[in-house]
Amino acid sequence: MDTQITSKMKINKPVSEVYEAIANPEKMANYWFSSGTARIEQGRTITWKYAEYNAEGDIYVLEADGNSKIVFSWGAKGEETTVTILLEQMDDTATVINISESGFKKDDPDLFQKMLGQKEGWVYVLSCLKAYLENGIHTLRASLVH
Repeated sequence: MDTQITSKMKINKPVSEVYEAIANPEKMANYWFSSGTARIEQGRTITWKYAEYNAEGDIYVLEADGNSKIVFSWGAKGEETTVTILLEQMDDTATVINISESGFKKDDPDLFQKMLGQKEGWVYVLSCLKAYLENGIHTLRASLVH
């Protein structure tokens, strides 16, 4: 059984701008988490916070090449998953972003709901990122209702 989810989207901005919007916590606050304790860099542990939900979580940056790839793990102890973000420059004005998350436990009785929830979340993040980068819209973040 494949326990990996993948979400992809084309963003009409150069790869460097898309990468910066993910790696820089000040930019990320316009479409995803409200704050982060540091920029994404390989080897760092970063705390991302959602002020609106009084929630926070740590990510452990496994890879960050500064241009086309970010890999991090996150989640509760023993339930960590790995997120891989790949950025592919289509031309000078467009990037395809591919986000996959793996490591879900096959024997988890809530596996389907967790995978579906994460897939929904990644599609929402990508939609907010696209709206922010292409149109300057920063009011969509923290609006997803479960």
